[in-house]
Amino acid sequence: MIRIKNISKKYTLGKTEIHALRGVNLSVNEGQMICVMGPSGSGKSTMLNIIGCLDKPDSGDVFIGKYSVAGLGRNDLAALRADMIGFIFQSFNLIPVLNVYENIEFPLHIKNSGLTKKEMQRRVMRLVDEVGLNEYVKHRPDELSGGQRQRVAIARALVTNPKIILADEPTANLDSATAKSILSIMKTLNHEEKSTFIFSTHDPSIAEYSDSVCRMKDGLLLESAGK
Repeated sequence: MIRIKNISKKYTLGKTEIHALRGVNLSVNEGQMICVMGPSGSGKSTMLNIIGCLDKPDSGDVFIGKYSVAGLGRNDLAALRADMIGFIFQSFNLIPVLNVYENIEFPLHIKNSGLTKKEMQRRVMRLVDEVGLNEYVKHRPDELSGGQRQRVAIARALVTNPKIILADEPTANLDSATAKSILSIMKTLNHEEKSTFIFSTHDPSIAEYSDSVCRMKDGLLLESAGK
């Protein structure tokens, strides 16, 4: 499903070069739930951004399904993101003027899914039910708790039936009880939807929900192990 081949990435901050990734290799099978752990600055988020086609490596390549990301132009990368990848951000990134239903539905319009209005409604409401937000469909993000907003973000990421879900520090802004609830929902949806989940986190509790754990430090992948 996903193969990262010797990717490197550096940034320039003033006169300083920061090596975010240093020759990273990783393979992820379809339907796996992978946890990428490491401290801030270890390269986790950079790797997720490259897998998600939001950034490009300086060298190396990423293969997603049959596609070599290095060989794709801007429009093809946008199409790949829309068709195959869902994102869950630690800051939620919900649209403040839209309610729960509208935030979840929004990617279907971006993708131009071709679904009828009734089919969209059925898909959105199924996910609303799965993440436990039936009573909040007309609420806007500022009327929700952090945990509820993250549930909206999860449903939004899944509404286009993507093959890959990338979650960058998905529990960073949540208390431990809410984080556990959110991770349980993701695990259930992983089994039901057969989507591949990749988390970046420094929270060791996420490892309990993952099939495999990768550890990063200073742009290097130190180890990758199943459980």
